[in-house]
Amino acid sequence: MWDYSEKVMDHYRNPRNVGKIDDADAIGNAGSLTCGDQLKIYLKIKDGVVTDAKFQTFGCGSAVASSSILTEMIIGKTVEEVRKITNKDIADELGGLPPEKMHCSVMGYEALEDALKGYVDKDEIDTAYDEINKPKTEEKIICTCFGVTENLIWDAIKQNGLKTVEEVTNYTKAGGACGKCKSAIQDIIDTYYHKEKKDKAEEKSSLSPAQKILKISSIIDNKISPELQKDGGDITLVDIDGNSVFVKLRGRCSGCKNSTLTLKAFVESTLKDAVDKNIEVVEVN
Repeated sequence: MWDYSEKVMDHYRNPRNVGKIDDADAIGNAGSLTCGDQLKIYLKIKDGVVTDAKFQTFGCGSAVASSSILTEMIIGKTVEEVRKITNKDIADELGGLPPEKMHCSVMGYEALEDALKGYVDKDEIDTAYDEINKPKTEEKIICTCFGVTENLIWDAIKQNGLKTVEEVTNYTKAGGACGKCKSAIQDIIDTYYHKEKKDKAEEKSSLSPAQKILKISSIIDNKISPELQKDGGDITLVDIDGNSVFVKLRGRCSGCKNSTLTLKAFVESTLKDAVDKNIEVVEVN
């Protein structure tokens, strides 16, 4: 039996904004009855602000709760604010969902994205016309059983830090039926993290000397120092000369027999991972 938050149970038992808007400015769909869950969301928009939202859903209690909370989250917000909402925001607003039910929050995000794709602001008609008349590229379906696209899997990995096929299945349903697409899902996971690692490496190599100094200082102040303070210690940045970072340990860390271990295993290692693998940390008195 899964554990649900009080908020999930409340929105399941007393769903808000159920129904349809006949003159909706935007309508979005996600899921399908053949997959077991389906959501349709209706938006009323005036002067770039969502003034009303309603939904119709066929699915489990988590699907109802996710749809209900989503309508509350978007009413009163600008379209640009609504565009930034992710499935993680929906799940967090509910106080969390069991891993096996995270796909319900993804369905809400997907329906909202679909609705906003079709929305045209009066001030953006020319841009929208260009977008409508651009050649359409068909999205690649990875999971034929549930109709899950490559883009949806990629977005779920990016937004939620998913690292395993099982996690992707929990969030998107992909791989949850015949399982033939699991190797393709693993390929997407491997590609994403290879790209992320490459992007970070390129970011590090492109830092100017001034940017490098600022980044080292920020990491020491916001990541390293708070960790040392938990054990009664602390650290002060004294100077930076190329890849040599001069620091002073304070509190319990000062004069500790494990100070060298702290410098190399934690401080230096953290800076190497985040800034430059050639960094050397030197303790000064």
